[in-house]
Amino acid sequence: MTDNAFADRMLDAPVRRLHQCLNDAGSQRLVVGLVGLPGAGKSTLAAGLVAAVNRRWGSGTAGALGMDGFHLTRAQLAQCGDPAAALARRGAPWTFDAQALANRLRAVRAMPEPTADVRGETRWPAFAHGVGDPQPDAIAVPARTRLVLLEGLYLLHRAHGWDLRGLLDTCWYLDVELDAAMERVAQRHMASWSLDRAQAVARVQANDRLNAQIVQASRHEANWLVPAACAGL
Repeated sequence: MTDNAFADRMLDAPVRRLHQCLNDAGSQRLVVGLVGLPGAGKSTLAAGLVAAVNRRWGSGTAGALGMDGFHLTRAQLAQCGDPAAALARRGAPWTFDAQALANRLRAVRAMPEPTADVRGETRWPAFAHGVGDPQPDAIAVPARTRLVLLEGLYLLHRAHGWDLRGLLDTCWYLDVELDAAMERVAQRHMASWSLDRAQAVARVQANDRLNAQIVQASRHEANWLVPAACAGL
């Protein structure tokens, strides 16, 4: 079996669900949330699902967005009561502008019904890793997009200003084991920041695992638990 064929087989169940959702939605735009722990593989899975849907339904049918563009800036975190602690816990739910995300999601939902000839777009922020801050309006969401797949940690969270009920048509949880996800994050820290293993693990324990436990507490809110195999685990 080729690598592409194996990847397609892993994505078979979620792709079939998305196809059914699109059929059920008719002419309405569909917004699907994808939640998972840090290191679960949300971005990779979202990209694979968008590519699979676009192969079946046509280019531009689906697009993926993330919540990272709604990080509070370093300047905003510096205004917190304890700036050093706020920066150390960056990635926790209270270090995002949840209300701004909700408002931008409302703008996506308010676009005209998606058709081949509809005009217009809504803009969405990205996260500029080179400068460590959000990049406003970096991503275009065309009005003709029928499926918006939004991935992020806290889409099912119900505290710290987070509550996206009514803004997502369905929300899935990528059901990866905590230790497996944290190992991925540790490997990422070693590769990205030239840390040794002890340093990477300490960073995971001080922040990433704490955030993961918050995400894990929202698992029961999901409409569907996506098997870990879909993320290659």
